[in-house]
Formats: sequence, structure tokens, C-alpha cells
Amino acid sequence: MKICTVTRVIICAALLAGCVSTGTHKQTLAELEQARKQLESSKKQAAAEADRLQKQLTDVNTRVADLTSGTTSAQEEIARLQKRASELEADTARANDLVKQLSKEEQDLKEQLKAEATDKARLEQEGAAKEAEIQRLTHTHEELTKSLQAEIAKGDIKIKQVRDRLTINMVDRVLFDSGQSQVKPSGLKVLKQVSDILKNVTDKQIRIEGHTDNVPIGGKLKGRFQTNWELSTARATSVVRYLIEEGGVDPANLSAVGYADTKPIASNDTEEGRTANRRIEIALYPKDLSEIANQLKP
Repeated sequence: MKICTVTRVIICAALLAGCVSTGTHKQTLAELEQARKQLESSKKQAAAEADRLQKQLTDVNTRVADLTSGTTSAQEEIARLQKRASELEADTARANDLVKQLSKEEQDLKEQLKAEATDKARLEQEGAAKEAEIQRLTHTHEELTKSLQAEIAKGDIKIKQVRDRLTINMVDRVLFDSGQSQVKPSGLKVLKQVSDILKNVTDKQIRIEGHTDNVPIGGKLKGRFQTNWELSTARATSVVRYLIEEGGVDPANLSAVGYADTKPIASNDTEEGRTANRRIEIALYPKDLSEIANQLKP
């Protein structure tokens, strides 16, 4: 506004220069000088204001640049943190899966340990049952040896124990006459001694086996026994019948089988060997261990 006023004054002064007095002219010049000075002052003020505004603009631009840079950095940090968050989520998922896997493995291990403990207890129980069974069989062995010592001394009977198995081997003449399947009177006495002991054996299977030499059945015996199979089986059956009917042995523990000449214990080339092969064997062998263990449970 001041600049425009001064300008108008200068223009008016120029128009009136030709018709004013000298005094008036000097006054006008003085006013013009004053106006010029005011104009210079105004220009300086305007320039100072412009500088100030330029500085403010520069500051604003710098601030804008800083803010823009800060925004970019913040966005990059946000992106980095979001990526890290995703990674942590993935790590957490993997950790949870691992925890589930380890929990399952722990449960499986507990079940395995429980099963092993059960198996160990069962094996210990069966082991105790087996040792008790062997001790009882050893006692049976001792009783049979004492009861049959005369026949054992003559070599007609042999008793053998291998841990939980016991075999009583009798040559056929102890129980039978030649070619016969009926137990002779002296043989009945021997079977009585045997049955008095075997009737107390409840934890064994008792198998009566009939064995012969390899000499074929001939002559009159052919009418009764076609082969040694029939003879060996008939003799085993006769012994079983006595043990059940007269000896009081539990039938559930007994079985009879004839082997003829298929399981020789000596050579059939000599009379001595054939005599040894003609025999009755009473074999005591274990029942199922779990059954025995259950019988021992309180």
C-alpha cells in the first residue's frame, strides 16, 4: 500500500512540475526524497520478510523431507517387524508341533515302560514259578529214585532229570512178558510205586511212550499185533489205564503214544541193544507256564 501511494505522488509531481513555484518545487523534491527513502525502507523490509519467509519455507521443506524420510524408515521398520512377527508365528507353530510330538513320544515311552514293567513282572513271576516247578520235580525225582532203587540198581530202570523234564525209562521185561501188552503182576507192583508218586504231580503233563526193537512181529503174535506199532501202542495204553484206574493219577495229565522202533536208544544189531530199545518211557514235561503262574497267584 505504501509503495503505491508513493508512486502516485511521484507521478503527480511530474505532471505539476512546469506550473509550480521554486519553493513548491523544493518542497516536492523533499517529499519525493522522503518517499524514496520510505520506498527503500519498504523494499528492505520486504526483502527481509522475503528472506524470513524463504528460511521458513526451507525449514518447512527440510521438515517435510525429514518427515518423509522418517515415514519411509517407519514403514520399513513396520515391514521388518511384520516379517519378524510372521517368522515368530511360524517358529511358534513349529514349537507347538514339536511339543505335541514330544508329548506323544513321552506317552508312547510311558506305555512302553509300563508294558516292559508288566512283562518284567510276568517274567519274574513265571521265573519263580519255573524254579518252584523244578524244585518240585527234583523232589519227585528223589522220591522215585528212592522207591525204585532195587530196579535202578539192576539197571532195569533209569531216571533222568534235565531241569524241568524228567524221564523214567523201563525195559519192557519190568512190566511185560515177551510179546504181551498186559502188565504182569510184578510189573503192577512197580507201577504202584510209580503211581503213588505221580498222582501228586499236578504241574506236569505225563506222557507214556511205548517203544520196540526193529524185529517184525511174527508167529502167533501176528494175530494180535500186526506190527510193532500196535504192540507199542497197546503197552503204553495198558500203563495209562492202570495209572488212571488203580493209581489215582489225573487223566487230564496223561497221554499214551506208541513209537514202535522209530526212536531207538541203542543199536538193534545186538541183543543188548534190542533189549534196551524194548522199553516204556514215562516222560514228565511242563505245562503252559502262564497256567502254572496263575495257579501260584494268591
